[in-house]
Amino acid sequence: MARDELSRAVTLRWQDLKAVVPWGDTFEGISPAGRYVEVERSYIWASEAGGDILCEVTVYGGPSRYDSGARASKLISRPY
Repeated sequence: MARDELSRAVTLRWQDLKAVVPWGDTFEGISPAGRYVEVERSYIWASEAGGDILCEVTVYGGPSRYDSGARASKLISRPY
């Protein structure tokens, strides 16, 4: 589920994200197995402001299970 959400999260263009980075949100969802989960998505500068953006997604079964959640990440490269 983290990989699926990541594939949607990286469809946002670098040009659209640069004005709001760092940014993130958390929302509730239902996993493919039918469990209620929280999905956290964040966008941060990978190394320096104005460069590549790191998109990270974590899917977990509530606050007490955050550390054992599924994670996926990908760079959104700055266009040159």
